[in-house]
Amino acid sequence: MDDLLTSPLHDRHLALGATLGAFGGWSMPLSYADGTVAEHTAVREAVGVFDVCHLGKLAITGPGAAELVNRTFSADLGRIGPGQAQYTLCCTEDGGVVDDVIVYLVGPEEVLAVPNAANAAAVAEILRADAPAGVTVTDRHRDLAVLAVQGPGVDAVLPAVLPDVPALDYMAFTDVDDVRVCRTGYTGERGYELLVPADGAGAVWDSLVAAGARPCGLGARDTLRTEMGYPLHGQDLSVDISPVQAGSGWAVGWDKAAFRGRDALVAEKAAGPARRLRGLRATGRGVPRAGMDVLRDGERVGVTTSGTFSPTLKCGIALALIDTASGVGLDDTVAVDVRGRALECTVVKPPFVASHVR
Repeated sequence: MDDLLTSPLHDRHLALGATLGAFGGWSMPLSYADGTVAEHTAVREAVGVFDVCHLGKLAITGPGAAELVNRTFSADLGRIGPGQAQYTLCCTEDGGVVDDVIVYLVGPEEVLAVPNAANAAAVAEILRADAPAGVTVTDRHRDLAVLAVQGPGVDAVLPAVLPDVPALDYMAFTDVDDVRVCRTGYTGERGYELLVPADGAGAVWDSLVAAGARPCGLGARDTLRTEMGYPLHGQDLSVDISPVQAGSGWAVGWDKAAFRGRDALVAEKAAGPARRLRGLRATGRGVPRAGMDVLRDGERVGVTTSGTFSPTLKCGIALALIDTASGVGLDDTVAVDVRGRALECTVVKPPFVASHVR
């Protein structure tokens, strides 16, 4: 893994005995000594902290910066104001998804976009290709660290580190002592994401851990987001899986005059998608994984896109694209082909567990 990028917290992960893995071109912690289930449970019941420095950071600045973002990405940026964040999609012209992105609206002339690590360069290229004179797109990937502190105990931990953070609504942010504090996250629990200058990330991490936040790896991040039905780009969303198919139409500003992929998505929405993303909850023993066939009466009706063991529910769960023509609906029983064995599952609507983000 010598050619992988490392976060400014890399030495701390090594000292904690983290299991490291490649993720989006970065060497990132997958889990620590107590394992993914313990970390997952800490976030659901107490508070955990994740190093997510691998996420991209793009500063879009200059006259017309917000307008550029709005006509490029799917969601309607006009629905939020300065100091608010928005989940949005960067689409292809034929309706696929280049990436899902969180944007932070500072003002008409400044937006910070946080794409996924592997897609940051592609998103930057798309923005630059359409940027008017005076608008610049700056890669701040290595300048800023991102820490996610998540869980029901978060409001007892964060003030010990940043005592001047005011009360924030969900998807709002503020800047405190060079740290951008955002009421966002990817776990389904109340939490914050902190954008910190890279050279200050270690001190913030140490303070959060000292205040009671358990270090958590990307393994727990994946089980937590799957329980919520949150999509992972490259699996549940991709250039081949549109937001209409993935149930992410809520992140599309359907009334906007223009954005990348608008015509294709409007047409797909009107016609109805050929497949839809559903949840599968195993009723038998076994764990579905991504890329497994979904069957009904022995006939293939779909494919899993994500799958894991749910530490909260103590059973296997999955997200799956189900063919619309199959007639399979909510509460129906299907089977997932787990290495030649049929695992019975019930079709459900995510999330699998209740959300507590607010």
